[in-house]
Amino acid sequence: MVALLNYINRVNNLNFFKRLKDKITSQTTEVTEKFKTGLARTRNQFASQMNDLVARYRTVDEDFFDELEDLMIQADIGLETVMKLIDELKMEVKRRNVKEPSAVQSIISEKLVEIYQAGDEGTPDIKFASEGLTVILFVGVNGVGKTTTIGKLAHNLKSEGKSVLLAAGDTFRAGAIEQLEVWGERAGVEVVKQSEGSDPAAVIYDALQAAKSRGVDVLICDTAGRLQNKVNLMNELEKINRIIEREVPGAPHEVLLVLDATTGQNALVQTKMFKEVTNITGIVLSKLDGTAKGGIVIAIRREQGIPVKYVGLGEKMDDLQKFDSEQFVYGLFSDLVDKEADFE
Repeated sequence: MVALLNYINRVNNLNFFKRLKDKITSQTTEVTEKFKTGLARTRNQFASQMNDLVARYRTVDEDFFDELEDLMIQADIGLETVMKLIDELKMEVKRRNVKEPSAVQSIISEKLVEIYQAGDEGTPDIKFASEGLTVILFVGVNGVGKTTTIGKLAHNLKSEGKSVLLAAGDTFRAGAIEQLEVWGERAGVEVVKQSEGSDPAAVIYDALQAAKSRGVDVLICDTAGRLQNKVNLMNELEKINRIIEREVPGAPHEVLLVLDATTGQNALVQTKMFKEVTNITGIVLSKLDGTAKGGIVIAIRREQGIPVKYVGLGEKMDDLQKFDSEQFVYGLFSDLVDKEADFE
């Protein structure tokens, strides 16, 4: 009976990994490679520790789950999310009567996908206006890669055939306007600006008028990241939002918060604080390729209920990628997925 159950679980594992591999390979090879390469640091740490854990245990017991819990917390999946995930894993292991630790890996993969895809708001697609101008507002503290992300998104949208205009609304940080201009030149899009220290709302107003008069498809607005002065930031964002709504009813269509993935749990703190001052519709997680704690993607989704819409997987212009939960899980477990999916 035990041998039969092990065989059934082995088949279940193979079926899951094969479905995942088939779905991944149905997309572009370039995107798959970007996720695989971009998550190399997280995979090398998480997968190697997972393999070590599986090798040291002959059966799935309480000690196994205790170590698995520690491993997931180290990957920055988040304590609350890890506790829920471990409880669900225990129930699933009991339901399937799983005895071999190796069989738990595919269940973890399934659960990570389920956690991310829970709810209706998980789409990575930008919400565009049904007609006319689409306005995207970017927020985030200084140093997270906000300006770089804006430049890369402008490049992506232009590559899709859309006309794009940038608004240099971060008028307080020294060099912010010049930095946005550099990225505007790289992306081949114009930047509406005023002098340093100008009223950010006035810059946004000018950009809105320019975008409407030129028939531009998308206006991307940069903003200041002075979170340490939350009252001023709140007032500033409220003023900007009022002007945008007045000039383009229904806008902004997206408010994207840029977070630095290398900051780990601090990204969760920033998310909570920005949620208090503005209506965030999506997360852009920059520098994901530079951290071994990529599990923060799951923590943000599970604990904050906000979809990660884009991830930064490198320094090149086209390394800003739409987030995809299957690609993410594949990036974490690619060695195992490739091995198991090709097993016969």
